[in-house]
Amino acid sequence: MFKVLISDPMSNVAEQIFEENNISVDVITGLSEEELIKIIPEYDGLLVRSATKVTKNILAAATKLKAIARAGAGVDNIDLVTAKENGVVVMNTPGGNTNATAEHAFALIMAALRKIPFADETTHRGEWQKKTIKGNELSKKTLGIVGFGNVGVRLSNLVKGFDVNVLVYSKSLESRQADFPHVKNVSFDELISTSDIISFHGKATADGKPLLSKEHYAKIKPSALIINAARGNIVDESDLNDALNEGLIAGAALDVYSTEPAKENVLFNNPKMILTPHIAASTAEASIVVAEMAANQVSDYLLDGTSIHTV
Repeated sequence: MFKVLISDPMSNVAEQIFEENNISVDVITGLSEEELIKIIPEYDGLLVRSATKVTKNILAAATKLKAIARAGAGVDNIDLVTAKENGVVVMNTPGGNTNATAEHAFALIMAALRKIPFADETTHRGEWQKKTIKGNELSKKTLGIVGFGNVGVRLSNLVKGFDVNVLVYSKSLESRQADFPHVKNVSFDELISTSDIISFHGKATADGKPLLSKEHYAKIKPSALIINAARGNIVDESDLNDALNEGLIAGAALDVYSTEPAKENVLFNNPKMILTPHIAASTAEASIVVAEMAANQVSDYLLDGTSIHTV
């Protein structure tokens, strides 16, 4: 009998799928690297979300491991090179949390535009700041979307009813432009210089360098907002903090960070920042979908060698 480990919290639908396929499953979360190294030799499959870091050392100890499924899209927490060298198939679940992530990005946009966190905080303190809080409307603004995969596409559709001009920077959009007449594909410089809101939804760069750093802020409108619910290293956090403090942009909202969990960060306590703890994909609905997809992927691979969404 095959044996699978679920090392991050996820919907119990994953356990049910393995049991239905006569695959033994253990759910053990919160493991350190050392703890995981001790037990991983027992397992043929591994299901993770973002908390478990599947390192070179873990993969070296995983002598039986055949497949890893990431219940989510990003695989930054998995050593893909070593996995490939060791013959371990890695799969993810693209699309499973698309709507959740796009909705969260939209929520961050609206919260920043209407200054909702500040309004909430001051009202809870008994301060009636009605006369001092003046937000901005989304209507008739220009939204720049950097990266036009599943989440970027979904966000562009979410704002259709707000009479928003949508610009996109995406190398892959050129061949698909006819399918998205409501957006305009432009250069990165044109997008950041003309957008009122710049929202990042692409992958991290291969070399790990940020897409947005110090030299770009001179081109951005001082009234603009920066939104990042994609990858933490896309935006240089120190440069962003400086830009906010110097008034080069109006505000920003992040759900992802260069180091996670983010126990310390230069952006903490900046009054122009809205911060959430990497929860864009964390909805009840999305958690079920990605767990189901991941469990089916590993089951299919172990039982008949079928693989989809390999990375």
